[in-house]
Parts: sequence; structure tokens; C-alpha cells
Amino acid sequence: MPLFVRCGIVELAEVVLDAAGNDDQEQPGSLAVARAGGSPRLPRVAGHSTPATTLLDRQRVAHTVHSYDHDPRSSSYGAEASEALGVPAERVFKTLVADVDGRLTVAVVPVACQLDLKALAAAAGGKKAALADVTAAERATGYVAGGISPLGQRKRLPVIVDASALDLATIFCSAGRRGLQIELAPADLIRAANAAVARIAQPQPQPH
Repeated sequence: MPLFVRCGIVELAEVVLDAAGNDDQEQPGSLAVARAGGSPRLPRVAGHSTPATTLLDRQRVAHTVHSYDHDPRSSSYGAEASEALGVPAERVFKTLVADVDGRLTVAVVPVACQLDLKALAAAAGGKKAALADVTAAERATGYVAGGISPLGQRKRLPVIVDASALDLATIFCSAGRRGLQIELAPADLIRAANAAVARIAQPQPQPH
């Protein structure tokens, strides 16, 4: 039975079947686009297709794409997504690229937490990990910082998802563009990204 971690203050996860609170289910491979601010779900429209969504379509993975207006002045992409979409930070996962013994590795952790580099190194079978250079991360993934998705990357990198994801019905991660998030079941993300699962998140340090 898997063990789960919680970061920061524990909140009861809200089980949301879709962005509009409807109880209908998406057919495998179908896609909905939800706009922050309570607009109804819409069929996919031009401008919301990315390598990440294309991969999910090809694998017929049910998912919802949520868009919001990105503020270039925002200091935290993940926190901005959480606030703009009205989703608890524990359900929004950020994608970080790290260098583990010279090999780029992708870590997917809740925005409410920070990446535990020692745990990541151990999970990846390495000895030392550090956040990768932004230029190297962008070049390897084909995405721009702040919009790096764990899916559909230019170069297939090892992906490790924090175990806390398994305790949620759905999670959010970048769709490959700033202001665009994918909502899907954690098990589907893990399969689509061919990811490993480990406890790689730790609480954010509290300000003094």
C-alpha cells in the first residue's frame, strides 16, 4: 500500500470531476477547455494544442485543459495557476528539471512544496542533484520556463512524480505553455509520462 506525503497545512482534497463541477465524464481521449472565471467548458479551440495535449490525445487519455491570463509580473508560475483557477496548491503540480549526476531529470511536485533534491537523487539512482540551468532545461524539453510540461518533451527525460499525487482524484500540471494547465488523473499522468513515483517533496520553509 503506497505511503503518501502532505506538505504544509493539510487540507481535505476536493473531489472535482471536471472544472465546471459537472458529474458527466469525459470519454477517453476527449478534451475540454475551461476558462478561469466560471465560464463553461468548451471543445478544444485553436491555440490550446501543445505537444503535451497532442500526446494525451494520441494516447486517448481523458483530460481537461484550463486556461487563464498569465501575468508576466507573477513571481511564481505555480502559485499563479493555483490562484487563477481557484484550485488548492496541493493539487497543482510544478515541473522542475534537475541535473542528477550529469543527467537531466524531471521532477513533478506540488506547488505548495519544494523539491527535496536529496530524495530526487536517491529516487533517480544518483548521488547528487541540483536544479538544472534554465537554458538547458528549455533546450531539452522544448518548452519555455514557466510552461514546462512533464509530457510531450522534445527529449525524453526521466520523470519522477511526488507520491502525494496518488492521494488525489485529479491533479493539475502545465500543458506546455504559460497560462495553460492540464487536469487529469495522477495515474494517467504517470502512465503517459512513463514516470516513476517517489516521495520527493518537502514543506516550504516557514518565514522567520
